Amino acid sequence: MTDVRIPRKSWVVVCNGAKALIMQNAGDAQLMNLKVLETLTQPNEPDREVGADKPGRSHAADGVSRSAVEETSWQEQAEAQFLKHVAERMDELMQAKDAHRIVLIAPPKALGTLRPALSAETQAAISTELAKDYTNLPVDEIERHLAA
Repeated sequence: MTDVRIPRKSWVVVCNGAKALIMQNAGDAQLMNLKVLETLTQPNEPDREVGADKPGRSHAADGVSRSAVEETSWQEQAEAQFLKHVAERMDELMQAKDAHRIVLIAPPKALGTLRPALSAETQAAISTELAKDYTNLPVDEIERHLAA
């Protein structure tokens, strides 16, 4: 567990490829009180329901050789799209609400997708990044993890 200082009015954004919680600390650095400002979710359908067909095959010019084509991971594409949407929303809120400090918590893969999608202004406001997945925890659990 990590000790993260989250001053009053700081934002805490907890997300993964399917869900994002945008919260603000209504308490102070000693006694955190996270209030959910917004919850974003993506309808997450399994690949078998999104992808319509089996993986394709390609034929070489010689007309004899064949090889399988790697199947597109529809779920990974959907997660990347969702994270881009989260980044856009963070940028919009940054403009409207003028957050000065943001604590960003997401699994490593999600952080990697999210970072380049954020505006420079939003990236500059990120004071702490944690490579963890807290999205399915209740808010009081998230507070406990951050305070521990």
